[in-house]
Amino acid sequence: MALEIELIPPRTRLVENGFGPAVDVRLSQTRTFFCVMTVTEQIEQESVDISIWGSSDGEKWDAFPILKLPQQFYRGETRAVLNLHLVPEVNFIRAGWELNRWGRVAPVPFFELELKLVEVPAMPVGASAAPATAAK
Repeated sequence: MALEIELIPPRTRLVENGFGPAVDVRLSQTRTFFCVMTVTEQIEQESVDISIWGSSDGEKWDAFPILKLPQQFYRGETRAVLNLHLVPEVNFIRAGWELNRWGRVAPVPFFELELKLVEVPAMPVGASAAPATAAK
């Protein structure tokens, strides 16, 4: 059975920068996840940056995220693949978020979103794509 993780549960309201709880990924057989961030509510003139951070022990976190999703301004879905084979020392992950507001009306940013990860088959390691050639 594929491992499913809610790094940010559905309809979570974000109004300030922060981090979610640590999640143990040692039970993952493939260490590869399909990530889906869904923004369900937001206000104008703001952005959110969602990232995934790694740790070997769940206490000390890397200085940089292991995955950063594209910056979002509006409602909708964003998808990415997280391949933990590239960081074999990572046993725990957590979501981080940075909010930015430049509007005049509401003084603080507001996003309602979720970040769900579903384990998928591992990506081939070291596979190189053959160069494309035009058909004659």
